[in-house]
Amino acid sequence: MNFFSQWKKIAAVAPILIALSVPSVCAAQAHFDGAKAFEYARQFVAIGPRWPTGPGHVKAEAFIRDHFQRAHDQLEEDTFTANTPIGPVPMRNFIVRYPGKKNGVIVLASHYETNYPLRNINFVGANDGAATTGLLMAIGDRLHAATTGGRKLDGYSVWLVFFDGEEAINSWSRSDSTYGSRHLAAKWGRDGMLGQIKAFILADMIGDKDLDIQRETSSTGWLVTIAAQAAKKFGYERYFFQRDMPVEDDHLAFVERGVPSIDVIDLDYGSGNSYHHTAQDTMDKVSAHSLTIVGDVFMEMIRLIDQR
Repeated sequence: MNFFSQWKKIAAVAPILIALSVPSVCAAQAHFDGAKAFEYARQFVAIGPRWPTGPGHVKAEAFIRDHFQRAHDQLEEDTFTANTPIGPVPMRNFIVRYPGKKNGVIVLASHYETNYPLRNINFVGANDGAATTGLLMAIGDRLHAATTGGRKLDGYSVWLVFFDGEEAINSWSRSDSTYGSRHLAAKWGRDGMLGQIKAFILADMIGDKDLDIQRETSSTGWLVTIAAQAAKKFGYERYFFQRDMPVEDDHLAFVERGVPSIDVIDLDYGSGNSYHHTAQDTMDKVSAHSLTIVGDVFMEMIRLIDQR
């Protein structure tokens, strides 16, 4: 074998050897970064309780604001005054926009505050508010990377919404709860924005180590089907929709206005839901793995909705 023929064989085999020896970037990024979402949630919980009118609420607002302002994302602060059982309460929703090539918007939402009636028990809402805030922030990092340099997402625009005032100020009722979502749905109804929303996807209490997401019965059927399809892609079927459950949550203001909506919620937190709205709702009950699961499903849902 002469030198040149030997060199040609080496040259032909070299790319294969390199491919086998170098880890695939795509493989490394195949799953959502639940660890990053968990870390954001941990930092958010470190603020302490975040009940409206309290000092921790101001710090929570600053945490969200600073994160997205540092990234130079399109951040809107939607301020309003809620009429509550304790009188007028100033509240603030945050909306972060990532532009897409298709006309229309996919909204991913969560609430970020903690329960006002539990303000004296050091209720930090690790799973109830913080985990989903961390989830949306980590999703925002992915969307930011995809839209740097003036680029647009291949499909619909994606907006992240952080609702204030989901929790009751006195006792849960349709009028004393979901202040931020009811305000924003009405506002977007007046200005015509609701007609642009292709899907509204709400995340609530999905950081639970023992993840068990119920099929919320008011949610739009085709979105439930897409969520199940996304879960199946990753082999996550056992974490989703083993039981049906009606839940009053931030999605209802959009459901009632005809917006395709789904509440992705695990309202089975601790034995018999025993951690919910207690001082036991702390970061040791939250799992980066659960946040990876939901992050994977949400990103796949976006892809599937873009294809409709």
